[in-house]
Amino acid sequence: MTIGEVYRLAIEVAKKADPRPASEIRHVLKEAKEEYKKLSAKKKQFFDKERLINPYADTRILYGSLKNKVKKVMVGVDIEDGELMLAQQLSQNRNTKIDLVIGHHPEGIALRHLGKVMDIQEQVMYVAGVPINVTEKVLAPRIAEVDRSLHARNNERLVDFARLLNVPFGCFHTVADNMVHDFLQKFLDRKKLRTVREVMDSLLEITEFQVAEKQGSGPAVFTGSEKSKAGKVLVSGMTGGTEGSEKIYERLAHAGVGTLIDMHISEKNRKEAEKHHLNVIVAGHIASDSIGLNLLLDEIINACRQDKKKEIEIVPCSGFIRVDRCKKKK
Repeated sequence: MTIGEVYRLAIEVAKKADPRPASEIRHVLKEAKEEYKKLSAKKKQFFDKERLINPYADTRILYGSLKNKVKKVMVGVDIEDGELMLAQQLSQNRNTKIDLVIGHHPEGIALRHLGKVMDIQEQVMYVAGVPINVTEKVLAPRIAEVDRSLHARNNERLVDFARLLNVPFGCFHTVADNMVHDFLQKFLDRKKLRTVREVMDSLLEITEFQVAEKQGSGPAVFTGSEKSKAGKVLVSGMTGGTEGSEKIYERLAHAGVGTLIDMHISEKNRKEAEKHHLNVIVAGHIASDSIGLNLLLDEIINACRQDKKKEIEIVPCSGFIRVDRCKKKK
């Protein structure tokens, strides 16, 4: 496969796992095309044309030709200068050459536009029973806050580093987060879970969470207790860019949600969830990200098999817990 094929396949796979209906994703792309058409020739040169084909602003190939062939990919949760230098050093040996480095957390323009994927949270809350108009109004100030916070950041620093090292580099954020959100919600929905303890036990059936538990970062109860009744379980904090507004918890409680599953939660949001009697289980940030990446990578590897192409080799780094579920499908 080429870098471009890997990138485009990741987007298509993520669309199928997106909490939003397909019609909404098509609408997002249509709006971008209409916006572009209305611009003057002068302004069109500044338009981010990736928006015309990619509904996930935090997922990009940040450096490297899309035509380059990919045989070996280094994948990590956080890619920084150390990982890029390691990739370059490994590539000095033909047998360990890294063709592409993929980080999960965004950098460059993908980080700058992180707020543009946060509206995915509206659909997650809507499915849970919160009116879409309410979630939209509650979330808007938080999206604006995230956007302002990223405006002054040196977003291109790591992209420049990759360019100077000549290491192809990209980040797959929401495309992976959609995968873990979809997987966990369906996984938990299939079970009849009475207590928070039973929810915790179910999460620990998943390999990535087992590894995290041994490392001291497995699922943990942040509000409520293991003896608490679980009620309606919502995977609420797995996709949609970053943490949403603390004002949503009251609405979730009124909608009948009993237990939230998050990757992580700030102390401000935790206190607000506790105030409204919600149980919060933090499944574990790195383990949750690893599940999403694994599911995405497995789809890419399966696509290679179907097209009878040579499989891409995955080199895990930076906390990424590689679980190859493809082996079970052989």
